[in-house]
Amino acid sequence: MTRPVPPVWRSTLYVPGNVAKFIDKAHERGADCVLVDLEDSVPPAEKPQARAMLPETMKKVAQGGADVAVRINRPLRLALPDIEAAVRPGLAALFITKTESVQHLRLLDEAVSELERERGMPPGGVGFGAMIEHPRALAHLHDIAEHGPRLVAMMLGGEDFALETGAVPNAESLELPKRLVAFAAQAHGVPAIGILGTVADYSDPAAYRQSAERARRFGFSGGTCVHPGLVQALNDAFTPGADEVAYARKLIAADEKAAAEGRGSFAVDGKMIDVPVIDRARRLIARHEAIQRRLART
Repeated sequence: MTRPVPPVWRSTLYVPGNVAKFIDKAHERGADCVLVDLEDSVPPAEKPQARAMLPETMKKVAQGGADVAVRINRPLRLALPDIEAAVRPGLAALFITKTESVQHLRLLDEAVSELERERGMPPGGVGFGAMIEHPRALAHLHDIAEHGPRLVAMMLGGEDFALETGAVPNAESLELPKRLVAFAAQAHGVPAIGILGTVADYSDPAAYRQSAERARRFGFSGGTCVHPGLVQALNDAFTPGADEVAYARKLIAADEKAAAEGRGSFAVDGKMIDVPVIDRARRLIARHEAIQRRLART
């Protein structure tokens, strides 16, 4: 199974697919990914119009260099018209709501593959972001992460998950399921998206950034937001700092020097350094360089 290369999405901004004033401004917000929503933010009666708007919507939100994704509906009778409207050149990913199994993703993969062929798109180029929104799915997380087709991201849909479990959606109630999703994703090389809180609360950007920074320390690669004023907080939180980059490069240089001298471990600034520390430094530099490449094209 081949998958698209996982994108660098420090920030993913939700935009209602039926509201022109938000669509028209989305490209100015600085988000790495603009997620055009056809699901909860669009009333049922307006979903056909939101689908009809998609070709123009996707062009507009991509003007600033952001990747374009579309969040589709479930059940299948709604998902298929969403996919038909969304799969076109310029689409980076579909976010699959209420993902519960690999079989669910394979069914949608079949439809997407047909459309890619019909529309002259690279086969397998459209990614899937799996949104875990029901406790039933927890038993299948590793199967989804390992075998799900097109998977480029996994995340917990906190509001829906809280609804299904009878919980109050807050940092305390959502941390465990979010980390379970992240562990499964990380075990199979899939980026985990999310903050250790709830995306519905956008009134305190400083607190939002703290939640995002905490999520990054737990290995999350980016976060989502429903308000454009939070994009910069996410970009800042999920970007390695200049001091981190400098220290990582210092470690890698020391490792190369030690290897040339036949040593596998060594000390830097009074701390013993071995293989996991160097691997972590190399990953940080790879992420830093990927972010710089993204910034260079915006």
